[in-house]
Amino acid sequence: MSSKKAFTLMVGLAAASLVMIEPALASGGGGLPWEGPLEQIQESITGPVAGAIALAAVAIAGGMLIFGGELNDFARRLCYIVLVAGILLGATQIVGLFGSSGSSIGVPLEAHEQGPVVAPHG
Repeated sequence: MSSKKAFTLMVGLAAASLVMIEPALASGGGGLPWEGPLEQIQESITGPVAGAIALAAVAIAGGMLIFGGELNDFARRLCYIVLVAGILLGATQIVGLFGSSGSSIGVPLEAHEQGPVVAPHG
């Protein structure tokens, strides 16, 4: 087979494969099997009970570190672990204090509803 025939065959196969491609459409609500349990865990961690536990943990651990007197090394490390766990549980409330309510990636939904943004010329 000559190189010209091989090239023509390759171009023909490439064109045929491009014609037969079907678009991959995203399904709007299938979801993965582990999304439900992960959402329940997220609601439990960010809910009001977790906020109260975080506040109590930070207050107790902070009080022990400040007014605990002579704590041995193990008790001090345990207080630090409780303090960090309380801060991690209350992270959403801490971020909420600064005016943020969640992640903002990409273009806001309102911008999609208004249509394309046209920059003024000048």
